[in-house]
Amino acid sequence: MPQEHCRPDPEKLLQQVMAQERQTDKERLKVFLGYASGVGKSLRMLDEARRRRERGQDVVIAAIQQDRGTLVNALLNTIEQIPMKMIEGKAVVDVEGVIARHPKVCIIDAAASDNPPGSRNAHRYQDITEIVDSGIAVITSLNLQHVAEEAPKVERITGRHVSEVVPKSFLYLADEIAVVDVPSEALMERVGSTSDDLTYARRLSELREMTLLLTAEIVDRQLEDYLHAHGINLAWGTQERILVCISPRADATRMLGSGRRNADRFRGSLLALYVPEGKLPGDAEASLQKSLEEAKRLSAEIHILEDADTDDPIDAILEFARSHKITQMFVGHGQRHWRHLLTGSPLDRLIRGAEGIDIRVFPH
Repeated sequence: MPQEHCRPDPEKLLQQVMAQERQTDKERLKVFLGYASGVGKSLRMLDEARRRRERGQDVVIAAIQQDRGTLVNALLNTIEQIPMKMIEGKAVVDVEGVIARHPKVCIIDAAASDNPPGSRNAHRYQDITEIVDSGIAVITSLNLQHVAEEAPKVERITGRHVSEVVPKSFLYLADEIAVVDVPSEALMERVGSTSDDLTYARRLSELREMTLLLTAEIVDRQLEDYLHAHGINLAWGTQERILVCISPRADATRMLGSGRRNADRFRGSLLALYVPEGKLPGDAEASLQKSLEEAKRLSAEIHILEDADTDDPIDAILEFARSHKITQMFVGHGQRHWRHLLTGSPLDRLIRGAEGIDIRVFPH
């Protein structure tokens, strides 16, 4: 198969295509992203600041949360701090002071904090954006629950509402997102939860999975934006794109249901494809229409290849899969006819031709 038909690893590819850019462009933003409070974002962020300072970088701290431990306090004593401003009794980032000092790197904790009325910007993430635009790299921290698009789902899981959020678009500005990924059991020990609190453990695991999927989504978006900006045509996407091949004989309801669950789990797309087979008997036509209605109900993208070769639709299906960057294909399969033992069945040829695509077969 040509190299362009082999699906790349998205994170590795993004690192490759951006490596040359980073040699000439200034660093902008790094985000330490956690799935819950207490995972250790501040410690990781300050430890990186310490290592950068030891390498000779000019690093300052413009904002840090007050509820910090012994290790965090020890790190703070080694790094210059720009005092925060007090507005209506609340500490805010001294944006003017940071820009005037103009370090190479600035540490700003808790990107989702809101600023009081009368501040330069309404939100701290806007302070960060302004500082980045002035040519200063910023390292910041954020929890999943404070991403506006994720907050409603996190609230359903935890039962806790947060009012301070940042838009997901803020994360797209980041050169790097570092997931602070500690096992849920370790986090439970940190916050004093008992090991037999199974409900809490399940919630943490779900939040952890959401955080990893969000990061993968952002990597995908950054990669696509980069490739489009540089006129690079990539045959494969980095998110899951699941294709369900519908036929009058296949158990499409089962295939579509499984495809929908997988697409939702991996924040991917669900597509349904039908290659017309000529005039169908009444029961087959009814079965087909039922399958198409189910695909519509599950919000699948429905495609009907009216001009495909109905005698041998395999090439048309493969061409469709490649042009639509399909990563998984769900197909139905019945018992083999005797002639397929000699020539190979359509499924055999589909599998041979679909290198780089995962095939899942549903018997019917």
